Amino acid sequence: MATIGGRTHQPQSTHHLEEFMRSPGLDRLGELIGVWDLTMTNAHFLDSLEERVSGRASFEWLDDVLVVFRWGLGPTPPAVCVIGYSTPGERYQMLYHDDRGVARVFAMEFGDGHWGLLREDSDFHQRFEARLQPGRIIGAWEASEDEGKTWRKDFDLIFDRVPG
Repeated sequence: MATIGGRTHQPQSTHHLEEFMRSPGLDRLGELIGVWDLTMTNAHFLDSLEERVSGRASFEWLDDVLVVFRWGLGPTPPAVCVIGYSTPGERYQMLYHDDRGVARVFAMEFGDGHWGLLREDSDFHQRFEARLQPGRIIGAWEASEDEGKTWRKDFDLIFDRVPG
């Protein structure tokens, strides 16, 4: 039992708290939960646009109130992202960090077969636009050095769900 504001409250079961804590907006991300094979193609920074780089991604619940998204390509350590949902603002946000010490904040949209990420910072802008299909996500990363007036493709990214 705890006293809050002069009133005594009985703790609730953990199961009940989990149901209470997860917002409907965050619930939509349930279709991402699991492990995915990644394929990067059409990367302007590789020797050839035909070159393919494989990797892995995973999405998992963090205390039933956030989603942890880890993804890596080739031999590099995976980047770690945390996705949350603001119920009052009805919006998603993703925090990104990788082994280079890069930390970024992305606005996120998710629903109706679409997943979008957008970062508008002073160094450059980035966006990711993807279509969700059963067992597959097909997307592209783009960047802009002129505050979003023109965009160049960074690379395409395909997620294929790993069974099990």
